Amino acid sequence: MVELNTKKQKRKILVGVSGLLIGGMMLGAAIGGFGIHAGAQETSELRPVGVIAEPDEALTASLADCTDVAALDPGVLSEVGDGQTAYVLNSEESEARYVVEEELAGIGANTAIGATNAFIGQILIDSEGSPAACSRFDVDMRTLVSDESRRDNFIRGNTLQSDTYPVATFILRATEGLESPLTNEEQTFTLIGDLTFRGETKLVAWEVTASLDGDTLTGTAFTEFLLEDYNIEKPIVGSVVSIADDLRLEVDIVAAAS
Repeated sequence: MVELNTKKQKRKILVGVSGLLIGGMMLGAAIGGFGIHAGAQETSELRPVGVIAEPDEALTASLADCTDVAALDPGVLSEVGDGQTAYVLNSEESEARYVVEEELAGIGANTAIGATNAFIGQILIDSEGSPAACSRFDVDMRTLVSDESRRDNFIRGNTLQSDTYPVATFILRATEGLESPLTNEEQTFTLIGDLTFRGETKLVAWEVTASLDGDTLTGTAFTEFLLEDYNIEKPIVGSVVSIADDLRLEVDIVAAAS
């Protein structure tokens, strides 16, 4: 197994974009006996983020088989296909984190965030400017750090069991909602793939906002799911009174063409 390098970095909370919907309109006017009408096309909403327990027939048919990539060790990059360009993560400028809402004794509501720069991998962009299936990312879960050491120790030993399951992996299997090739203008779309977390692999949808400017790919992504989806024990320790039932995962990506 490849040991991942980590660098402490300021934690950021990014607000994920929940959906994109452009409403249609129609303008009618008569000039010189001619009717003039204008309309704006409506785009469909993005798929909800989270675990996809029962993919429909259309999604199932679109999912790529990435078995060979899943068998690779963390840090081993897959081969680049014909017409594809590999954008390799810059770990120092990228970050992965969890966000969970909790209730603290004597304080009240609090947002717990654990983050790491031990985040590696590559995203493949095909000849049409779209993320290609079998792109892969790995995160060293042992290196997640929050503002409370007792929480970190409990999460490592119990909640995430990261000593037993040190790496979380996401492998892209399908892209939805990307209406045009990636450019220097940000677009929001959905990436669907296998998220292996605590030794369990589930099909998960992420909402992504990304842009591609020359040789640099930048973006943010998030997903949310119930703790019970991955049989995660709530990290109630110290002054923590209660914890929300859902967990949010976020990533910031900066990658360069290799």
